[in-house]
Amino acid sequence: MTTEMPNPPGLVISSTESIRLFLSTASKDPHLSDELRQTASDHLRQPSVPYMPLRAIWMASDPLKRPNLIKLLSGTQFLFSSPKPREKSEELKERLKKLEDLAERNAYQELVKDITPKKDVDEPFSSYKDQLGFGLHVALTMFTGYLLGFAAFRALFNHNPAMNAAGGVLGLVGGMLVETFLFIIRSSNADVNHRRSSNADISRKRSNQGLSFSTSKSKKNQ
Repeated sequence: MTTEMPNPPGLVISSTESIRLFLSTASKDPHLSDELRQTASDHLRQPSVPYMPLRAIWMASDPLKRPNLIKLLSGTQFLFSSPKPREKSEELKERLKKLEDLAERNAYQELVKDITPKKDVDEPFSSYKDQLGFGLHVALTMFTGYLLGFAAFRALFNHNPAMNAAGGVLGLVGGMLVETFLFIIRSSNADVNHRRSSNADISRKRSNQGLSFSTSKSKKNQ
């Protein structure tokens, strides 16, 4: 039973009967060094032989006893080892998994785009401009409420500083409540409009599907 040795870098050729006979003779040749004899013995029963060690053994052998190099290599074949597969890093694996998940989600959205309602693009406060405008409007309303409350309590309580400030605070809170109420109304109206548009889209798609089905059925009957 022989153990196959790993192929060293460089040219590797298949072992033939003439090569095995030459290596068997070289492993017992006293004119060769111990290292070369050991090399010949190691590759004697292997299915492949590295070219460089084989050539070194042939060069060190007796020129009168060694076979012709061309005759020795006759019938051999070049052997090429497959490179070791490159291992992917954990970062690359994670990135590939994210890309695969993203591709699956896009494919699913493309598949169900005709049966799912469209997303409402005009959402409230969808931009910084809307958010800034709403914030300024709320601040202006609260400031106006404070001024109205301050002026009202100043007229009612004869210029009492504490009551004037309390009236301003009540006006400010009142302005904030008004803005909250208006915001709820606007959000509710936007939600109702979105539902109506979604239902209209679904009804239109169903009617188009029914029309196409009836058209195809009439064509078949014809």
